[in-house]
Amino acid sequence: MNLTTVSASALRFFLGWFMFFAGIEKVIEPGWTASGFLAAAKTFPEFYAWFAQPAQSWWVDPLNAWGITLVGVALMLGVSIRPAAWAGAVLMVLYYFPHVAYPFVLPHGFIVEEHVIYGAAFILVASLPAAWRFGLGDIIRRSALGRVPVLGKLL
Repeated sequence: MNLTTVSASALRFFLGWFMFFAGIEKVIEPGWTASGFLAAAKTFPEFYAWFAQPAQSWWVDPLNAWGITLVGVALMLGVSIRPAAWAGAVLMVLYYFPHVAYPFVLPHGFIVEEHVIYGAAFILVASLPAAWRFGLGDIIRRSALGRVPVLGKLL
């Protein structure tokens, strides 16, 4: 065990914690909807407006809320880390554009803000084997189940 492994695993856990609580509050709030956020998109407004339509909210809202929550659970537990981290990075890209009047209007940081930083952290977790330690997936990978080709790759 070294500092890189501990730091990368801690980053994975903290990103998971962040995503879990961002998602679970949406899951348990009965009236929550992404429509307002999507309808107010400043960049690619036509793209996001389609998702903001009431006819789309039946699948957009639960997919968003449960997607965030499950990415968080997977990262905290240390299972399916690569798919969960890549999903987190994709979500950060999708969340970046609606609130940024791309490319120039941000209160600070020009085009770099928290979603860019979180996205980079998710990509680091997905690509750094040191981040895959200290979780259920690590335990399973080291067991006989980890030798199953498909299962070993997913964990």
